[in-house]
Amino acid sequence: MSSALITANWFLLGRDLYFRRLEIYSMEWNQEIKLENFIVSSASYGGPLALRRDDRKITKVRGPGQPVISIFSGSGMTVTSFKWTQRPIVHMGWSNEEKLICIQDDGNVVVFNMFGKLFHKFNIFPKVHDAKIVDAKVFTNTKNVTGIAVMTSNFNIFIVNSIKDIKTRQLSDVPKSTVEPTCWEVVSEEFSTDVFFARGKELYRLKQDEHHTSAMLQPDISNPYSAILEMAVSLNARHLCFFTDSGHLWLGSTDLRHKYCEIETYTIHRPKQLVWCGNETVVVYWEQDHTVLIVAKNGQFVQDTYDHAVHLLAEIDGVRIISSARHELLQKVPEVVQKIFRINSTEPGSFLLEASKQFQKGSHKANEYITLIKSKSSLEDAVNQCLDAVKYEFDTDIQKMLIRAAQFGKCFISGMNSHKYVKMCCLLRVLNAIRHFKVGISLTIEQLKYMKLRESPSADENEALKNLLDRLIVRNMYYLALQIAKCLKLPESVGSSYIMVHWAKYKVGQHQADEEIVAREIASKLGYSSGVSYREIAEKASEFGKNKLAIKLLEYESKASEQVELLLKLHENKSALHNAIESGDTDLIYMVVLKLREKMPLGDFKMTIRNFPVAQALYIKYCKEYYKSALAEIYIQEDDFPSQAQMIIEESLSDKNSHLRDSQLTVAIEAYNKGRKDLYASMCEETLKLSKFQRELEEKFQSENKFVGKSVHDTCKILLEMKDVKLAEKVKNDFKIPDKRYWFLRINTLAALKEWIELDKFAKLKKSPVGYGPFVDACWANHNKDEALKYMQKVPDDLKAKYYLKIECYSEAAEIAFQQRDIQSLLSVQCRLAKKNPELLLKVTGMLNQLDYKN
Repeated sequence: MSSALITANWFLLGRDLYFRRLEIYSMEWNQEIKLENFIVSSASYGGPLALRRDDRKITKVRGPGQPVISIFSGSGMTVTSFKWTQRPIVHMGWSNEEKLICIQDDGNVVVFNMFGKLFHKFNIFPKVHDAKIVDAKVFTNTKNVTGIAVMTSNFNIFIVNSIKDIKTRQLSDVPKSTVEPTCWEVVSEEFSTDVFFARGKELYRLKQDEHHTSAMLQPDISNPYSAILEMAVSLNARHLCFFTDSGHLWLGSTDLRHKYCEIETYTIHRPKQLVWCGNETVVVYWEQDHTVLIVAKNGQFVQDTYDHAVHLLAEIDGVRIISSARHELLQKVPEVVQKIFRINSTEPGSFLLEASKQFQKGSHKANEYITLIKSKSSLEDAVNQCLDAVKYEFDTDIQKMLIRAAQFGKCFISGMNSHKYVKMCCLLRVLNAIRHFKVGISLTIEQLKYMKLRESPSADENEALKNLLDRLIVRNMYYLALQIAKCLKLPESVGSSYIMVHWAKYKVGQHQADEEIVAREIASKLGYSSGVSYREIAEKASEFGKNKLAIKLLEYESKASEQVELLLKLHENKSALHNAIESGDTDLIYMVVLKLREKMPLGDFKMTIRNFPVAQALYIKYCKEYYKSALAEIYIQEDDFPSQAQMIIEESLSDKNSHLRDSQLTVAIEAYNKGRKDLYASMCEETLKLSKFQRELEEKFQSENKFVGKSVHDTCKILLEMKDVKLAEKVKNDFKIPDKRYWFLRINTLAALKEWIELDKFAKLKKSPVGYGPFVDACWANHNKDEALKYMQKVPDDLKAKYYLKIECYSEAAEIAFQQRDIQSLLSVQCRLAKKNPELLLKVTGMLNQLDYKN
């Protein structure tokens, strides 16, 4: 194919500003479809088309004449059609995610997917609004987010910046006038959305401030006019054009500071469509004579006439022109394509392409072109030019020609990295596959790049490709999506696993399939690949009312938490609890148990967890901390009398229940007796007996809180401190205090009270069961060394050295230790005397020498 044939559809609009018209499809729809009789709405990024009959035109209709919305692919293949049974549609448009948006005159917005199924419905007015909607627009801001703007019958304008976040805002007003608006256009930038509002010859820019009145703008228009009839804003929100009733077209910046040009169109009819082609030119279409005018910012223009009505759709890099017969793309010729195919081009890529052609013919001229490239630049530049140009081409013959040229040039470059070449070949295969007329997505490379900007400017290339896969998934083209993911080597999270999960969701929605077979088929296809969530698939199955299938699918879910959450939603309580216990995750078991307690009748809940000991044990532990009333009910239900008694005892120890302590202890005794815990019952009886005795003591001594709540030991001690030995003896006998403990208590109490005579009498009363060392300890602790020495004679000989040392009688301690040949005690004395008594220290040292002790 020669360069002359390739550039035959090019035309020039000023210096080096080439445009071309590419035929993408021959439309597959019924030839009876005449676009002049329809209102057409087309989705961006080569998406589907929606058609409905124009009620303003009289046409012959078959059937009952009820409004019908028909949806076609970009190639004109029928996708679906459905009857419109709701209020009249004011405007119909597409979101960037291929959702059909129908705006009604009452403010209701109905959103369908491309198969005509209801996706979402909302009202643009959050409160009751009397005004009727007379016009509306669906727009896209520079962040690639879809929004809605409506005009009411009283000419107020409301906007919703994103259909994903429905927040309606009213724009500023314009000065009152009897003149009706002639046109309006949305200019949506990244952080604000305004509206150009034309009323006759007046032009306003409405801001997002309903309390502000907009001032009239003064555009630099040379030719007189009385009204602005149509306006358009470029997709990057930087350029504005409008058509006046004098037949002039004005192009400039949206801030009106710069005027690009103003041209005479020689027609005063209002154009049906006025759109920007990228950021360089404007395309105007008049329905009366099917004329299309293409005007550049430099004032150059080209006019063309079609046989039938057409529809224009602005894309980020061009304009789609859709007629009854063809689907065309008007775009600026990319610079790299111009360099290669322009007549008499001297670019290295052009020479390499010619060299490749000559090589295919077997001509020696191929070598001459290669030599020429090497003399002027580098072969690598030529290869890169061919690879950069091929991605902009739709014709597969031109693609092959450029790829062959790049491959031919690579052979002459040693060590050249082939990554770019391989990547471009894969990308071309993907683009050609989705452009096939049966798929009908005629994406350009620039549109594919721009798709990733959807609400995520920092997204990587995989996100853009994921958005492409989403479009194939919506069309149920799972096999093609898988092949694309495999070809581009996408990660499983956005590739094969992601696609297969969506396939499985589609599969579970098929009504005539056997659920057991479907579950096995899904499991065999998906396996346990990373990124596969069987919970998502099961949840989808439950939405279709297939709970058994959902439960079956959950068996393949590896995450117990995912299983359990959905099982609870499906009211499979026992299965959820069983899976939680099997997981060994205590937090998960607690979550299930508490959820069951919330939504189940109390009796059913108790019977359910009774069959799961682990769950019941954890629930009991929870109740001990936060829900003690429920704990008592569990113990009663299970006839757990010891636990009932323990709980009652714990309650009795609270200061709040001190007045109920005796009755609670009585109940605890009964519970222990029922549970055959005789020891615990007797302990409670002793406690109850002590409590009663302590209250008698408080009544007798007229003291409050002196005895009650104290232990037997402390009660006896208090009585001894009060010198009531008889009552102390009674406590000892009644509560079986051991003699040794009682003697220790009596000795320490008398010493603390400085009752030395009584202490001496008590020591002589009978032989001490604890010995006489405690007497020495008590006297010494209360700073009475003389009294302590009285009892030293009764201390056993083997302990005398220890006690003399304790009361600091070092000489006696040394003598006894020497007599008993107790070297360790002598060393202790020696250590204590290091600086206190040198003479005694010398004596002790001599004793150690006599005992043959060697340090």
